[in-house]
Amino acid sequence: MFKELGITLLNTIRDVTPIVLLIAVFQVLIIKKSIPNLKKVVFGVALVIFGLSFFLIGLEKALFPLGELMAKQLSRPEFVLINYSGSLTDWQAYYWVYLFAALIGFSTTIAEPALYAVAVKANQVSGGTIGTFYLRFVVAIGVAFALAVGTYRIVVGDSLATYILVGYVIVVIQTIFVKKDIVALAYDSGGVTTSTVTVPIVAALGLGLASVVPGRNPALDGFGLIALASVFPVITVLGYAQINDIIRYLNKFKKLKS
Repeated sequence: MFKELGITLLNTIRDVTPIVLLIAVFQVLIIKKSIPNLKKVVFGVALVIFGLSFFLIGLEKALFPLGELMAKQLSRPEFVLINYSGSLTDWQAYYWVYLFAALIGFSTTIAEPALYAVAVKANQVSGGTIGTFYLRFVVAIGVAFALAVGTYRIVVGDSLATYILVGYVIVVIQTIFVKKDIVALAYDSGGVTTSTVTVPIVAALGLGLASVVPGRNPALDGFGLIALASVFPVITVLGYAQINDIIRYLNKFKKLKS
């Protein structure tokens, strides 16, 4: 265990060093200013290296195996056929998988640190108009729906391109009719959902499901959940903004009518 941790620590130092050197070179040689609070910065970089190392170990020991194990257990024939009287090739047989995928997508997104950082900044620049929790909640709903749809796609074997195309067509249509001040935030919200917490479990879930569903190839069908998890949150955030606009319009109409 200590040997594995040491190797991971060295690899992390190797990966982080170019970033640190690049920032230092620009700060000293291009901007020509000393780095403020140098001791705190060095201490922070050390914490990042150790934190990333422990996180990577945690992925290998916990999150990857957990996601794959749950997918295999929920879709194994003896479990599916107990809860369903049809065939293993029927998409209805895997309803527990869809439910688990939606719940795991929601919970991991709520815990996603990258999304929290974006939500905090959005709250600050909007003067509190955009609530931190509400933005995270709406994005989490989008990811939950995306993973439910994505696991359904794996079970039935549909083309990923069709789902992605339909998703982005909806996004483009929403973008035309929504207020422009929310568009950039909605697009960024879709990007930050697929980060450190969500990706490992989602990837393991897709690969585990594709390995046990009859007729599915993990290399061809196991991937794609992360792509859907980037599209659907954009739809839900834009949809949330459109619903708020409709409510405001109705309230103004009621006031004018009264």
